[in-house]
Amino acid sequence: MEKQEEVVTVKLRAIEATAESFKEYGQVIEASADGEEFGPQDAQLDLSRGIPRFYIMHLENRPLKFSTITHHASVTQCLGSIGGHVWYLGVAKPSILDSTETEGDMGTNIVRSHCGHFYVPPAIEDVRVFKIAGPKFLKLNRGTWHAGPLFKADDMDFYNLELSNTNVISSLFLSLSCIYEFTYGFWWQ
Repeated sequence: MEKQEEVVTVKLRAIEATAESFKEYGQVIEASADGEEFGPQDAQLDLSRGIPRFYIMHLENRPLKFSTITHHASVTQCLGSIGGHVWYLGVAKPSILDSTETEGDMGTNIVRSHCGHFYVPPAIEDVRVFKIAGPKFLKLNRGTWHAGPLFKADDMDFYNLELSNTNVISSLFLSLSCIYEFTYGFWWQ
């Protein structure tokens, strides 16, 4: 009889998403005055590798835990809740490698995806969870690992900006060796 590995649960406390706290993963975009010129406070997008797709994504039953994570190798992505409701996103820094970075070094940590790009899977200790509340959205850098959106409500709607074929040619879903559970604030909240 084969022994099954025990699944480890990692408990994290969610961090409030601010421009400073989220900068390694992307941007937090907040409201700006109408007519304000484009600048670094605006989403710095890369939609150059395909046809942009902007749509409303309806999600149901997304509790505050996850055991898989994904990244998009060819595009930045924007996510925000319709109505500014509270939601959460698990993230890890982008780890996509240029093919020249892998020459002669296909070590145990470097993986080639089914999409053709090379990456290093995120380490368990490198995953963070962010809380997003109010009228703002997140712009994820190309290759940022993410799990979610996650939320306490039964269902929520999000606007999503990515490429029309992001989930076909650029996405990689990775099963993690643990389950991440998280809270925000004190243990009783």
